[in-house]
Order: sequence, then C-alpha cells, then structure tokens
Amino acid sequence: MNPVLQSGEFPAAGKDQVGGKAWCLAQISELGISIPKTWCVPCAVYENYITQTRLRDRIFLEINRKPFEQMRWEEIWDIALRIRNQFLTTPLPLDIRKNLSDLIEAYCGEKPLAVRSSAPGEDGSAASFAGLHESFINISGVEDILKHIKLVWASLYSDAALLYRKELGLDIQTSRMAVVIQELIPSDRSGIFFGVNPSDAGESVLEAVYGLNQALVDGDIAPDRWHLSRSSGRIIRHESPVRDRCAVVVPGGVSFTELTADLVQTPPLNDREVRRIWETGKQLETLFGRPQDVELTFLHDRLIILQSRPITSTGFTDTDEKRTWYLTLHRSYENLQALHEKITRDLIPEMIAEADRLGSKPLDDLSAEDLCREIEERQKIYDHWVSVYWADFIPFAHGIRLFGQVYNDAVTPEDPYEFMALLEKTGLKSMERNQLLENLADMIRSDAGLKTQLENDLAPGPDHPFSHLLDTFIAQFGDLSCTTGSGSECQYGAPAVIRLLMEFARRPAAAGSGIPHQRDTAALKEQYMAGFPAHRREFAEDLLHLGRESYRLRDDDNIHLGRIEARLFEAVQEGRRRLGDPATEEKDREMLARFPALSAAPSAPKQPDAPAADETAARRWFRSRQIVGQPAGPGIATGTARLVKTPQDLLSFKQGEILVCQGVDPNMTFVIPLASAVVEERGGMLIHGAIIAREYGLPCITGAPRAMQLIQDGTRITVDGYLGIITSHTKGL
Repeated sequence: MNPVLQSGEFPAAGKDQVGGKAWCLAQISELGISIPKTWCVPCAVYENYITQTRLRDRIFLEINRKPFEQMRWEEIWDIALRIRNQFLTTPLPLDIRKNLSDLIEAYCGEKPLAVRSSAPGEDGSAASFAGLHESFINISGVEDILKHIKLVWASLYSDAALLYRKELGLDIQTSRMAVVIQELIPSDRSGIFFGVNPSDAGESVLEAVYGLNQALVDGDIAPDRWHLSRSSGRIIRHESPVRDRCAVVVPGGVSFTELTADLVQTPPLNDREVRRIWETGKQLETLFGRPQDVELTFLHDRLIILQSRPITSTGFTDTDEKRTWYLTLHRSYENLQALHEKITRDLIPEMIAEADRLGSKPLDDLSAEDLCREIEERQKIYDHWVSVYWADFIPFAHGIRLFGQVYNDAVTPEDPYEFMALLEKTGLKSMERNQLLENLADMIRSDAGLKTQLENDLAPGPDHPFSHLLDTFIAQFGDLSCTTGSGSECQYGAPAVIRLLMEFARRPAAAGSGIPHQRDTAALKEQYMAGFPAHRREFAEDLLHLGRESYRLRDDDNIHLGRIEARLFEAVQEGRRRLGDPATEEKDREMLARFPALSAAPSAPKQPDAPAADETAARRWFRSRQIVGQPAGPGIATGTARLVKTPQDLLSFKQGEILVCQGVDPNMTFVIPLASAVVEERGGMLIHGAIIAREYGLPCITGAPRAMQLIQDGTRITVDGYLGIITSHTKGL
C-alpha cells in the first residue's frame, strides 16, 4: 500500500486504513458532489512509525503513570502535552520519511493545504468524535506537512481524546490514526449544516460566515443562522448577528479582516444557496442513512463539501458531565484576547474595589438587624464572584496551554515544559505576599530585642514599625489560615502570622532574601521568536504576552477572591462575637441566634474523603519505596516529609521540609519559601503549588497517587521533579 493515497484509492484501501473522514469524502465524491482534492496517509504508516521508533512504549508509560480514572483534568493535559512533544521530537525513520516526501512533493507541491485527522471509528454512525482530533489550516511544503502529519497522529492522545478514552476505545496497543490532506479552498463563504436540530427534530439548521470556516468552528465569529423545515427545506426563520469581520488565508496561517460595508449589511448566503445546501444535506443523509453534520464552503458559486459526519446526540455516553465543561476551556487566541481585556479592564478592578469597599465598612456600628443583612449581602457578593471565577478566570488559564502548544510546535524542545520559563517572574500576588513575609522576617533577624519579645509571646507596641507592617500584611492578605472557596474562616489573627515569621527568621538572611530562583530566559525567547517567519513575529510576541498574563492571573485571581471571602467571614465573626458577648442585648442575641449563618459554631473546612486503601499501591510502595507522579518542577531534593492535612498545619511547617499534601490552595502558598520540594496528590503543571514552586526553583511533583496514605509524616524522602518520582529512604514504611 502506498504511504499517500489519492481519493480514488480510498475504497480499495478500506475504511479501516483510511479512517472515517477519508472514507466519507470518497463516497461523497462518487455521488458527484464536489470535494477538495484530497489525499490520505493510511493508518499503516502511523503504526510503522510508532513501532520502529518505540514511541508506542513511551506512550504506554505516560498513560499508565497512575490509574486513569484517578487523574484530574490538569494531569490529563500534562500527559497529552508530553505525548505530543514526543511526536514532535521523534524523527520519522528514513524509509518512512523518503516515501512520504516523494509522494507529497509529487501530489501537493507547494500549494496551501489542510491537514486533518481521519481515525477509524471517527465520523461513524455510532459516535461522532468532532473536535477531539487536530486539524491544521494553510500548511504548505513537504517539511511542514510532515510535521503536521505527526501532530495529527499525536492528537489521538489529546486531552480531549483521553477524557473520552473508554468511548473511543483508546487502547495504546490498537489505536491508529490516518491523516487526510486536502487542498485548501480560499473560501468566499463557509458554513455548517445540521441535518436535524438537536433541540427540534422537525428542523434543520444552517450556520454561515464570510471567509473560512475556522472562525465559525472556533467560536470567534457569530454566524448567520437559518432554521429550516427538515421535511421541505422552507426557511422558518433567519437570525442575523453583528457582521464585522471574517477569517482569511494569509502567509503562514489564518488572520481576520474587516468586512466591507456592503457585506456587513448582507447575509453570506441567499435563499437559493440555503435551499441548495439543504438539498445537498438530504442527499448525504440518504447516502449515509443518517442526518449529517456537514462542513461546507463556497468558492465563488461552487459549493464544496469539506467533511460530513453523522449527527449523534452527544457523540458519547453521559458518564461524566464535567468533561463537556472541561472541553469548553479550549479557547482560540482571539477568544482569549477578548477574555483578557474583560478580566483586566473590568473584573479585577471590580473585585479590588469590592473588597476595599467591604473592608472599609465598620461592622461594630451596625445594629443586629443590619449586621444580618450585611452578612446576607456579602454572601451574595461572594457567590457572584465565585461564579465569575469559574466562567471567566478558569477558562483564561487556557492561555498558558495555548502558548505552550505554540511554543513547542515552533521550537520542538526536548523538555516539553521549557516554555514555562518564559511565563515565570510575572509579578504574582503570591510572590508579593511572600516578599512582605520576608521583609517582616528581616526585621526580626536584625532586631534582637524584637526577636526576644516575640519568642516570649510579647507583641511590640502599635507604633513599632513591625506592628505597622504586620497590620498592613494582614489587611492585604489575611492571616494565612484562609483557604479560598473552602468555607474556612480567617480567625487566627496576628499570632499565627508571627509564629510562621519566627520560622522564616531562623533562616540566614541570604537564604531568606525573598529573591526566588532566577533563570536566564533571553536565549529561550530568542529561540522562540526564531521559530516564526518575520510576518508572524508580532503574533508570537502577542501570544507570549497573553501566556504570561494567563500565568499571572492563574494565581492572582484566587488572591482577589480570597479577599472578598475574608470580608464575608469578618461579618460572620462579628455576629458570633456578639452572640458570645454578655453585654449584647437579649433581643439582639435572639435575632442573631436565629440567623442561619450564625446558628452553627465555626468548623474547620471539610477535608476530602480519603480514598479507599489500595493494597496493590501499598505493596508496590513497600517493595520499591517509590511513587510515580507527574513532573511539575525540575530539580531533585531530599528532606523530611511533612504531611499537611489542613491549612493550620502549614503554620507549623519547618525550614527545609518537603511539603506533602492533597493540593496547595493559592492562599496557602506562603509556606513554599520554607520548603525544599513540593509533592501534591492531585493536579498538574498549572496547579497553584506547582506554579509557586517553579517560581522558587523547587522540585515539584503533582498527581502523586496516594501520597498522603503511603508517605508517613517525618519520613526522609527524595523528590525527583525531572522524572516525577518520589523515593523513600526508610524501608518497610
């Protein structure tokens, strides 16, 4: 079998070799409906590649670092990133490379192309895996095509595909991927036709935009939408968006351009074209026996079908409702730009102003009735900002992922996380907080009298510079016991901070300067920029800025949310103080006692239930004394394991210990400067503890299965942040 097949050869090769997308296109062409010039790299080439290079074994290792059902979303993305980088850095064997190059040169030349996935089972009648595998637009030249063929192969193990592993039947031993190569049509107009509206079985739906379909698929441009009678094709209604721009082919990629004044006022399709698309959709439904999801385009007046797949209700069984939410986090560059503007221009200033306003409101002047109203109001405010956090701040974190993917595609580094060095040192609020702690610790180191006072639990007077700075710290960042969103209350006060400061002050001044580990990033940035042609370097610079902002806000947003949460708990604490104050009038006491938020005594935040004992994991730990997690911060460190089960435990943390926990909340990262390494049971590269650990150059492992059950407090362990391995120095734990 040839390594590159022409569309006329697809039927003889078989659907099992060319995959669902290529197979459907061949049948559409045989029906006399126009498709682009199309070729296919069959599954046999993929299988030959991963076998010859032993890439299959490395993928198997990544997927089996821990039981898949125990992995969180961040860990799955990390695995997908590492696998993707292995495809990028594993060369094609010479024989595969030559055979592919010769045929691609002969068939495609230098014309612009689309390179798309076509996995067996994809676009089948049982399930449609739309959007899980990669497609690339405007690719040209043999080298670029070969690179993107490998990236399509890698998308077989994308985070989206891994999330749907069971439904996809994703087994490393049997998974395969074919690749479709299509001539890129410089579209006038493009659209998507749904043979049946999922919300109304009596309708078909057509969406269309000017220019390329990519903007419609990515959600960057709102389409015109027609609702049609499924039986007759009659237009039921037409919904017009604000039309202002379209996606077009530019050298090296796709860009947006403004529409002309006449196009702004004119729908991209007329009634005759809408009817023609409906008729073509019905033809395809008859051909394939099911209503179709059809991606189409127009070149002048010629209707061309890019791909067609059966419509399924969801494409997957409903086994985990959070997966759909997770997939919405994948945002395009344009979408992230708009989200960044919204966050920095509107949301962050509003959060700061809200926290300042609530903090300036004296609670002790309020009547009991007004205090109850104030608590209710603060609860509503806090709940609002929690919803904003999930709707806007969490999706914006995808800017880190997008930059990482683009960086790795441009640079092809051996270390898949090399890009993180360009995102660090962006002025995180957590680092600003930690620097204030260092400043306070310096005051203790340099003032023997102050140190003696604090050691004897004697606070300096209110006019002492230490007291002023400590008050400033607590006003800005709380008392270090808050855990964002957990329901814990900031009620430990200055003594808790002083207790931690004494531990900071025990370090030598040089070590406690607050200056984190520094890395020279100039060469990395130069290398990154060199990966783009001159006309794309402005985009590269803008994407780096977006990635840095996403990285910074991944941590800062929690600090801002924590300040609003602290204002809520201040009001709750005032109410509870009055309940316990003998001087409170009886009628006020009765009113406060009936108020739901004050009726229960303060409680520690509920800790996640400990997972059931895993005898296999325990036996493996006793035998090998190793746990394999996700590498999240480079470096190797040995020290005493300190298990942190509650935020309060952090206040007893000692210099040089290794922090072991389920996950470090962003409002708990103040302890990281004391640690020699960080181990977290959950999460990946973007979890808050990992972010701050990298800022300080500390080894970090996340997603370490059952670390809290298998590692005993006080055990001496070694953390290898390069490989993601924790090793115990004590036998028979």
